[in-house]
Amino acid sequence: MDRVSQLIIDGVNFGRTLIGLTTRPYQTYRMIVSHGKSGELLFIGLLLSGYFALASIVKIAAFRPFLLTQQFVLLALGAASGVLFAAASMVVMGSLFRKTASFLTVILAWSYTLIPTVLWFFATSMLYVLLPPPRTTSAMGILFSLLFIIFSASLLWWKVTLSYLTLRFTLKLDLVQAILVGIGCAPIMTAWAIGMYRLGVFKVPFL
Repeated sequence: MDRVSQLIIDGVNFGRTLIGLTTRPYQTYRMIVSHGKSGELLFIGLLLSGYFALASIVKIAAFRPFLLTQQFVLLALGAASGVLFAAASMVVMGSLFRKTASFLTVILAWSYTLIPTVLWFFATSMLYVLLPPPRTTSAMGILFSLLFIIFSASLLWWKVTLSYLTLRFTLKLDLVQAILVGIGCAPIMTAWAIGMYRLGVFKVPFL
């Protein structure tokens, strides 16, 4: 099979997976772990790149190619390091329960959990442009705030669900084990988030 054909197949699989993450996440994660291909990471990367390009423009707020490129690279490297740290910490913590998994499979599965993350960041970036703070305390302002809280909570729950399914299927953990592994990974990812904040890459952790 040539590279173009494989690229098309990976793109179709990526599209199907995106739909499956919203309609049947449990079955979809089974497919990711058992049949997912590394080529799908390219399309996840393209999706993230679209957001990083937008975020760079919003943050720089001027056409300065060097600064825009620098900001884009910082965001991309920050997100990539987050995926690697998260996957590595899950593999290490899973080994404490005598569970093993392919590092690449964990990376692929965890990368799909970035979909809710990028949707939230994209929404906040767009709202920052369309409805910049400070926002009013009028009825419409309060309604907007409530709707945004509901939207954020829904994406957070989706993120938590996908994170659990990543641990559940890549490391074959039960609920209690998944929670313990998550607790064990928390200090590592907290240290990463603090590092990204001090470097000025992310104000809010991109996880």
